[in-house]
Amino acid sequence: MKKLNISSFKNQSLKTKWALTSSFVIFVSFAIICSVSYWSIYTWLLSDQQQSVNRTMDDLTVFFEGQGSGITIDDIRSNKGLMNSIVDKDQTVRILNKDGIEILRINDTVSKIPDVPANIPPEGYVVHKEKIEGMDSFVATGKIQIGLFRGYIQLAHPLTAFDSMMNYLLMAMFILGIGALVLSAYIGYALANTLLKPLHDLRMEMTSVAEKGFEAPIQMEYDQDDEIGDLLRVYRKMMGELEQSFLLQQQFISDASHELRTPVQVVEGHLSLIQRWGKDDPEILSESLETSLAEIKRMKTLIEEMLELARGQAKDKEEKCDIKSITNEIIQEQTVLHPDVTVKMNDQNLTIPYAAISPNAYGQILRNLLQNAIRYSDENALIQIYLTNDLKHCKIEVEDNGIGIAENDLSHIFERFYRVDKARSRDEGGTGLGLSIVKMLVNKYGGNITVSSKLGTGTTFKVILPSEK
Repeated sequence: MKKLNISSFKNQSLKTKWALTSSFVIFVSFAIICSVSYWSIYTWLLSDQQQSVNRTMDDLTVFFEGQGSGITIDDIRSNKGLMNSIVDKDQTVRILNKDGIEILRINDTVSKIPDVPANIPPEGYVVHKEKIEGMDSFVATGKIQIGLFRGYIQLAHPLTAFDSMMNYLLMAMFILGIGALVLSAYIGYALANTLLKPLHDLRMEMTSVAEKGFEAPIQMEYDQDDEIGDLLRVYRKMMGELEQSFLLQQQFISDASHELRTPVQVVEGHLSLIQRWGKDDPEILSESLETSLAEIKRMKTLIEEMLELARGQAKDKEEKCDIKSITNEIIQEQTVLHPDVTVKMNDQNLTIPYAAISPNAYGQILRNLLQNAIRYSDENALIQIYLTNDLKHCKIEVEDNGIGIAENDLSHIFERFYRVDKARSRDEGGTGLGLSIVKMLVNKYGGNITVSSKLGTGTTFKVILPSEK
């Protein structure tokens, strides 16, 4: 049963849990305060009742001592007015002989005569609490001597008013406790509804994204700098990364299906040609195999570049590279591959060669820019690389004397698979992804890339990267 109750509580909504928990805490706190208050009031009032008994007994003792030894019981019976003024109307005073038989009574609130205790001191009196006729009462008993008479004086003080007051107080606390429980539950639920509204809105936004995808607009507005605000910022950052990853995946699928269709069809066509006539015609066989291998090589390059774009890995903040050293390595590499191309480096204005980028990423950027310049340059190609820096940035300029790019195409050259009619022909061997990779890497490391070009004159790419601090 206990496990069932705990499980049932855990399955409740957060608002219900909040309301129940706050109600329980408030009710327990109220119950503790009421218990302490009740006990304090009970002790205080009970002590006050006992003090009333003590005062009456003290006054009666002083009264009898003041009458002298000549007074008799008959004198007291005939003149009880003074004693009536001393004794409270709810108290009963009896004078008993040594055998406990009543000789004189003042008031009659209690009919039963309590037993005389055995531990009465020679002087003074004893007070104890007992039930008389079903009522809690204080009973004070002391020895008395009136003339030649020796006996006991006994005072019975019923606690009827005291018990009624405490019962009334207990009932009032119980009713207030029930009211406090209901009120705290209502306030707790209303407060939970208000404070948890941002979480509810966040849940609705998540549900909307789950049902409609990332196209669903973000409607939640919450600008408080608290835990929910932190949660919302983390959620939106995570959703941005998920959306970027999703878009990269979708882009990769779209690019792959679009760009691989043609080479696959070419390879399929040439394999069909070999199957029909190539086995008997060496010229057709050689041409088809050469074309198929070229298309497969292009597909391999295309897939590698699309995967590079799709990864979009986070930058390594600790990495840096010596752009001068890596630039020299890549120039030597490209010179070996393209001996008819002249590549020069000018680093006279480079005082700090370190940029905040990984060596691999910088190598990819420069290699793609050089290959792009070589691919679209005429004979006697001259490519110049300028390396400069200031306190915060390193600047790399790649300038060629190639065929150039038309002004209306400059804003599109970093788009995937975008090809200018002359400068982006498939016959040149490019995949159309090189500059997209350059743009992605430059942005990932907090840099910037621009291009300027003129048809028939050449093109200049300018890359600005943060300097290593």
